[in-house]
Amino acid sequence: MLSLSSIADAPRRHRLRAALAVVVLLLVVGAGVATANYTPPELEAGTVESEANGTTYVAVQGFHFDGQGNGKKPARLVATDERAQAKWVYDGGGDVSWFYDVDPLPNGNLLAVNTKPGKTLVYELNPETRERVWTETLNITDTHDVDLINDDQLLVANLRNSEGSTSDEGIFIYNLTTDERTWEWKFENHYPDDTDQGISNTEDWSHVNDVDKIGDGEYLVSPRNFDEVIVVNKSTKNVTMRLGSDGNHDILDEQHNPTYLESENGTPTMLVADSENDRVVEYACESRYENGTCDWNLVWEVGDGQFDWPRDADRLPNGNTLVVDTQNHRVVEVTPEGEIVWEALAPWAPYDVERAAYGDEAMGTDRPTIRDMNESGSYQLSGSAGLVPGTGDSMSFSNWVTTTLGDLPVVGGPANAFADQWDVISEWVRPVWLAPWGFVGLVLAGVLVLAWLIGEVAYWQRARIGRVQARLTG
Repeated sequence: MLSLSSIADAPRRHRLRAALAVVVLLLVVGAGVATANYTPPELEAGTVESEANGTTYVAVQGFHFDGQGNGKKPARLVATDERAQAKWVYDGGGDVSWFYDVDPLPNGNLLAVNTKPGKTLVYELNPETRERVWTETLNITDTHDVDLINDDQLLVANLRNSEGSTSDEGIFIYNLTTDERTWEWKFENHYPDDTDQGISNTEDWSHVNDVDKIGDGEYLVSPRNFDEVIVVNKSTKNVTMRLGSDGNHDILDEQHNPTYLESENGTPTMLVADSENDRVVEYACESRYENGTCDWNLVWEVGDGQFDWPRDADRLPNGNTLVVDTQNHRVVEVTPEGEIVWEALAPWAPYDVERAAYGDEAMGTDRPTIRDMNESGSYQLSGSAGLVPGTGDSMSFSNWVTTTLGDLPVVGGPANAFADQWDVISEWVRPVWLAPWGFVGLVLAGVLVLAWLIGEVAYWQRARIGRVQARLTG
């Protein structure tokens, strides 16, 4: 028989069940309402206050699972016109999983980087016919950036190539004429084995996502997982300049695609998409030392907490900055004061952007620094068309978590880590038709239902044990 205390607890259990049922119902209904009012992002123009100078190319990474592309979240190369409308779309020929870097070449063609399981495809693409002029297949995994230098050489950022206690990650030059590596530089020869997660704990140690030739024998390199941007000298193989350091997220946090600039007085300057900090920053080197260090000064910051995982930032000759806002599925051109004057929606997960008229961003010499324009400071974004949840006046769930909890003691660290993981995982598993906040509601409802079921199982298990004990003692 049941005890008096269990009888007394019955109304409380019933009230708790009813409350859980109401909360779950509200979350499900809320998800339905949010989704009913949701339009999945498409290729379209947002704000256009100032027309672009000609064609803009956007490389869209897309999503895939186990090497198979998701047709509803495709990888593709998009060309947009002056008013941010799509002119044409290229799917890579149907044999790619990811779309990464794209570089305008001096002859008007494009150098594109795609990957498929275990391979990297590099090719020259004719933008008029969308046909490949030549293709090189490299036996390396998931390469994000390859540049064509010296007419017949590929400068390659080699990532996801660590195994056991050794790593092949670094940069190398591949000669297209002789089909061989003619020079290489490896992180394991210049960094302690325990940097970041350590070589032996991951296949993706440095995650070097970008390499640019910025001068004769000088290469700008972005080891994302090490939270820094470096310059490597080809002849000495020494690091001659360094911005940031591993784990110092106040400076950089897993950045992408930095751009090297020099001010009118010769000051070395770095423009960086500071991805995990959800902002774009510009640092000036006030004093440079022989060991590669600088006294870096943060002179400009834009979009802090408004961008969602930006992964490319290029300075334009007019002083504006072209930014890939990845998780908001768009590319924006912003003024030094943060006003959006050109905006193109480009789902899913754009990676790189180039404005054809200006060529590869690494080769430009006419791109002013913030100081050259007598600007400085921190600016919020304004002027978005707000066509995508997370942009305009709305806020994404991950940004809400970091804004609400990210600076609190004790919970701030786990909250920020959770927000980062949410960004990565939710974009993979959320159906295209489901609103982002609706997905949040359904996940919360699912967590509550699971907790409810576990509680019910535990309750009835205790009740069964109680009845058995009552029989044995009765």
